[in-house]
Amino acid sequence: MSTRVGEVVEALAPILAERAGRHDAEGTFVEDNYDELRRLRVFGLGVPEALGGGGASHRELCQLLRELGRHCGSTALALSMHTHLLAATVYRHRRGEPGEQLLRKVAAEQLVLVSTGAADWLSSNGKMERVEGGYRVSAEKIFGSGSPKGDLLITSAPYDAAEGGPQVLHFPVPLKAEGVRVLSDWDAMGMRGTGSHTVVLENVFVPDAAIGVRRPKGTWHPMWSVIMTVAPPVFMAPYLGVAEAAAEIARQVCRPRAQDSCVVHAIGEMETSLAMARMTHESMVALANDYDFAPDVERANAGAIRKSILARTTREVVQKAMEAVGGGSYFRRLGLERLLRDITGAQFHPMQDKRQIAFTGRLALGLPPV
Repeated sequence: MSTRVGEVVEALAPILAERAGRHDAEGTFVEDNYDELRRLRVFGLGVPEALGGGGASHRELCQLLRELGRHCGSTALALSMHTHLLAATVYRHRRGEPGEQLLRKVAAEQLVLVSTGAADWLSSNGKMERVEGGYRVSAEKIFGSGSPKGDLLITSAPYDAAEGGPQVLHFPVPLKAEGVRVLSDWDAMGMRGTGSHTVVLENVFVPDAAIGVRRPKGTWHPMWSVIMTVAPPVFMAPYLGVAEAAAEIARQVCRPRAQDSCVVHAIGEMETSLAMARMTHESMVALANDYDFAPDVERANAGAIRKSILARTTREVVQKAMEAVGGGSYFRRLGLERLLRDITGAQFHPMQDKRQIAFTGRLALGLPPV
């Protein structure tokens, strides 16, 4: 871990740990933690130093999110949604593609990026109408993590082009733009402090110059090969941190009961699953290779497979931690119950298991991935 990332973790860990239970119990966004992140200039940490940022590598960003996840899953996960967008932009910038202006603004102003990509996926949702100078967009975008403190929505919408058939257009929208509303509807089972509210776009104007990507609707596009390599190790890092926190609680509680063979067995299963989770995440980070890779569908497939394995094994870690601790794990004061609810979210990020299995199976049989 770099000195800069280590300093951020040292500064934030006790603060996040002290607040995590309250935000979970109240279901409130971790706004105070976001203020700390901005004060420490964490939102620009992954921007190259030449563009005014902290210069943290992709690996270092994953390490940061993993460590923060040990202390507050909600803060780490919400931050990961900003971070994976930033990481994908850094990848494109390093290849001479547009993105420098956004990276400079994030670094200078500590802008918070809000993602809608997971729910939109290949087909997106909403509608776009062509108007002079751009488009009018209306849509409801769910899972807008960090939206209460967000500055820029990175989103997309389908557009029925006169030529070339149905398309999906990708673009940013300022969250303070006319026609943008952030609902207060995030009341979930776990990761309750992420502020993952629905963002509503009502006839929002998007200028032509804002359109970053145009792609065919519902089909695989090379951009997804980049995203599915760069993003999963980022947004899964907090879940690994949650699993590690659960394992540590179980070890501490169960040491006085080390003569109980059932406890020993459960701890052994927990440690085995944790080792698999750690190795899987390390493999995902290695696939991204600090942005030094050529995007292709096979690499994206490898990332998707590992994401499914990591989602499963991190859930197993927390489940086995609770099994080892026993009935005491059911009490909220211990913290395992919250970690169990938080870890449940890992399975819902793209690709979900069944979609990944179909994706992988099609590729193995020589078919298009979707």
